[in-house]
This record gives sequence, structure tokens and C-alpha cells, in this order.
Amino acid sequence: MPKKTSHCPVETTINLIGGRWKVLILRELMEETRRFGELLRSISGISQKMLTQQLREMERDGLVNRKVYAEVPPRVEYSLTDEGRSLKPVLASMARWGAGYRNRTR
Repeated sequence: MPKKTSHCPVETTINLIGGRWKVLILRELMEETRRFGELLRSISGISQKMLTQQLREMERDGLVNRKVYAEVPPRVEYSLTDEGRSLKPVLASMARWGAGYRNRTR
């Protein structure tokens, strides 16, 4: 069940992608479909448990697809839904702002 939305659009966005890890997961999945281990290696400092939790929440909220292949060992791939991909301009704006801030505070 997706998280409840607020009357405030900013609060709705924060409820869906806020926190330390979700934006970084989105950043990685914007590039391409990734396996769990690839995500774990590409996001510095995230634990396996936290990555699992965040991916489950994002799947529940309709931002991430999880595809399980019937293989041994099992292969699981994660990708963005159309809704998840629609966050690309938000992440691009955050990247521009962060780069500008970093340049101004050096």
C-alpha cells in the first residue's frame, strides 16, 4: 500500500523519496536496470538490510519494479517504473543545486 499523500506536494515528494538512501537508489536506477549486488556496491555505506528495506518501500510506492528470474541461483533485477523515471528532473535539479552549493562554499 503506497504511503499516504499530503495536501502539500513537497511533503508528498519527501514522504516518497526522503531519507538518506532513496535518492541514491533512484540515481543508480536512472542509468539502467541493476541487480541487488550491483546496487549494494554502488551506494557507499548502505547495509544489505537497509537496501532491502528501501527497495521494498519504493516497490510498494510504485517507484521501482522488482523482477525475479526462475534460475538457480535466483537472479533479481530492479528498475524504475514510469513513475520512478518521472523523478529524473527532480534529481537533475538536486544535482545542479548541489554542484552550485559545493562551488560556492569552497
